[in-house]
Amino acid sequence: MDVAAMNVRIMFQKNEAVSDAIGNHTDTWADYYSCHATISDSLGKSSAESGAAGQTVEHPDISFTVRFCQKAKAVDTTGFRILWDGGIYDILKVDHLNNKKRALKFKCEKAGR
Repeated sequence: MDVAAMNVRIMFQKNEAVSDAIGNHTDTWADYYSCHATISDSLGKSSAESGAAGQTVEHPDISFTVRFCQKAKAVDTTGFRILWDGGIYDILKVDHLNNKKRALKFKCEKAGR
């Protein structure tokens, strides 16, 4: 794992149910954990864009690799999402990279909002 390649900061957000003053429950996203990450697309490239027919095309799926820690280990695919560069990314898969406890890889898809 190349620590120098972890050059972007990402934010994990957790989905929480919050009740208002009269007892209504609503789902909200609260900041959970922020860390540095390495970004690659599904093809293993370090850029999330490519050129096609003279145009720059953004890939909808992307992978974030972070250093292993207990907070990152607790992240799952159902109750968390990732914020990066003004975009919202839904987590599709968490890869523990052979359970060596060195890094975690989150395969994500840009949310269509």
